[in-house]
Amino acid sequence: MSRVLVACVGNLFLGDDGFGPEVARALLERGGAPDVEVRDFGIRAMDLWFALEKTERAVVVDVVRRGAAPGTLFVLEPEAGDSSMETLHPHDATAAHVLRWAADQRAKGGCPRALRLVGCEAESFGDDEGRLGLSEPVTRALERAADLVLEVARELGGSA
Repeated sequence: MSRVLVACVGNLFLGDDGFGPEVARALLERGGAPDVEVRDFGIRAMDLWFALEKTERAVVVDVVRRGAAPGTLFVLEPEAGDSSMETLHPHDATAAHVLRWAADQRAKGGCPRALRLVGCEAESFGDDEGRLGLSEPVTRALERAADLVLEVARELGGSA
């Protein structure tokens, strides 16, 4: 089985945007899994970029907005698009930009060669001042999400 990076992203101070870091915490509390490296990138999109360009297989964990009920989980294969990171200023980079860049690299035969997004439908990011803590539906989805992330990581790692 190949090593798989589980890259969790999000901002703990913006309500459900903290989903990724909370999944990372849940996975790390379990003690990890063989051949899976769990990292909490928080809002450090450039660190995520550098990690993905050196990684063969990755699962990114983040919130999504797809119109489903809050707490709904998705496994998505990011699609390549117009995401030239060469023209993006590092201070403007977001996890979404980096994910599009990674999908572009994969489409061109670069790293990561296998990439999935495990996303959770958000309910709220708080008001103008944000909010600490996840909404109830997203909190209820955490353990299922951790299980799903490990399942997807095992699938990607086994496809070496």
